[in-house]
Amino acid sequence: MTSLVVPRTELSREAHSGMFLHAGAQCIMSNDIEVTIHNQGDVAIINIKGDVTAVTGEAIEEAYRAVCLAGSTKLLLVFNKECYINSGGIAILVGIVSESQGNKQIIRITGLSEHFRKIFAMVGLTRYTDIFPSEAAALEGF
Repeated sequence: MTSLVVPRTELSREAHSGMFLHAGAQCIMSNDIEVTIHNQGDVAIINIKGDVTAVTGEAIEEAYRAVCLAGSTKLLLVFNKECYINSGGIAILVGIVSESQGNKQIIRITGLSEHFRKIFAMVGLTRYTDIFPSEAAALEGF
């Protein structure tokens, strides 16, 4: 397992915004969300734990920017089963998926509750990304 390294300018901005990075795997935290990044082979895995809103979604956007800077073209978003995602959070995710299309990246998603799998289908995210029942299933053949 390898970790992404964020340039010092990113670290300074994160520290200023109330988020911070841990040694080892990159970890971006705020009061309501924890986002960690690690690689498995050539897949960048972004783990998301907590409420995904327009405000906390900034941590996910920062993680996405970090994996883009690292040149990742395969991304797996792993949501904690207890994640709550409101409309602002969905908008953040739609933006990331849309940007990934222009960057020729593939995004897969896992960990969503049945409720959010239905929501993602309703808003059209499943037209551009696949949702898997487990992390192992999402990594298989990626």
